[in-house]
Amino acid sequence: MRLQVLGLPLDPVDMEEALRRIQGFLQEAKTHQVVTLNPEIAVRAREDEALRRAILEAELVTPDGVGILWAVRRLHGVALKERVTGVDLTLALLQGFPGLRVYLLGGKPGVAERAAREAERLGATVVGHHHGYFREEGPVVEAIRRAAPDLLLVGMGERQETFIHRHKAALGARVAVGVGGTLDVLAGEAKRPPLWAQRLGLEWLLRVGLDPRRWRRAPRLWRFLYMVLREGR
Repeated sequence: MRLQVLGLPLDPVDMEEALRRIQGFLQEAKTHQVVTLNPEIAVRAREDEALRRAILEAELVTPDGVGILWAVRRLHGVALKERVTGVDLTLALLQGFPGLRVYLLGGKPGVAERAAREAERLGATVVGHHHGYFREEGPVVEAIRRAAPDLLLVGMGERQETFIHRHKAALGARVAVGVGGTLDVLAGEAKRPPLWAQRLGLEWLLRVGLDPRRWRRAPRLWRFLYMVLREGR
């Protein structure tokens, strides 16, 4: 049963259940959008109607981030088992579904290509890839449609959820997931924080603290905290 976090839907799934649902999506001839919800996305959705609509209409919304786990516990008294992050979900799909037809979209030129090689090493069948630095969306959507992937991984930051939602009917993929910086991780462009930080849910804190480019995003985390506390009165 879906929960609500700041007016947004959340499926209280762990990794095992998320994979089971996606396995079902792969059997259906339409595109299913998966959103990995974190505090930053939740805050942006308050001001971005297109993003809010994409989340509301997504077939699966997973808890990505320790802040989401905390919010669910405070607002609903429910202790979720674990986070289901974009990178963890991607790795689980690539390794758990050998031969899965995958298209990778996003990153700087060259990143998706290197990520594709790693995806193939993990067991996927890569049917296409494209960088995220494009202006005209039509040709990219058409390339994806022609490739007809089982799984479309979109790593385009703040554009990814709305891109998937806007072109959902034309993509031709069974499942489309916004995966943030996952393509950079697969390509070796970025390293994940230490395992202890991942287990404690501090991955986001280390990423923000160590990357000055992310500092402008930190206020959204504090705003998320404030909004949850206000809603939970």
